[in-house]
Amino acid sequence: MLNRILRKTTQPGQSKEGAAPPGGAPDAAEMFLFQGVRQGRQKSFEELYRLYHPRLQRFLLHMIRQGEQVVEEVLNDTMMVVWRRADAFDGRSKLSTWIFGIAYRKALKALSRQDLPADDSDLPETADSAPGPESQIGFMQLRRRLQEAMSALSVDHRAVVELCYFQDMSHAEIAEIVGCPPETVKTRMFYARRRLRGLLEDLGEREAPGESS
Repeated sequence: MLNRILRKTTQPGQSKEGAAPPGGAPDAAEMFLFQGVRQGRQKSFEELYRLYHPRLQRFLLHMIRQGEQVVEEVLNDTMMVVWRRADAFDGRSKLSTWIFGIAYRKALKALSRQDLPADDSDLPETADSAPGPESQIGFMQLRRRLQEAMSALSVDHRAVVELCYFQDMSHAEIAEIVGCPPETVKTRMFYARRRLRGLLEDLGEREAPGESS
């Protein structure tokens, strides 16, 4: 993942649309659950919540950077909008784009209310599955460096990096989520990656254990 982000800095205007998640069965399953939500079925909502919780949690942790308690509050606020305003989804975008758009706006509101500096101490660490303490320590050090570098980005730049590389969304989807033209997303991505390259230049030739470009 690290080399994937740092390997090439795309110039604004160049074609780099990002990887859109494949359609088909997963999208159909989400829409099936969402139709139940629209009909007021609590069980459908609970299943949709469990489906989106890990994705939204990761996104909001990197956006808000204030620990899990604040993130859970924003995540729950997001999903309550999905429950209460399900009829507002008009089907012109993917369901995931609509839900992440709600989460993005909720995150911006949370950030506007924060008076304290970002705190990374409560961010969860994911241990490497490879055996041996040395590989695990190396992975955790790389992850920590990437977290620190991401926190140095502006909120707008952090959002496009997170949505593109960690949520596998296209530039068109990101543009709809953050409310700007696709060309603006490309420009933000260019400057975000250039900034990350400067912050992580010494790691540019390394890979976290178990990851590939």
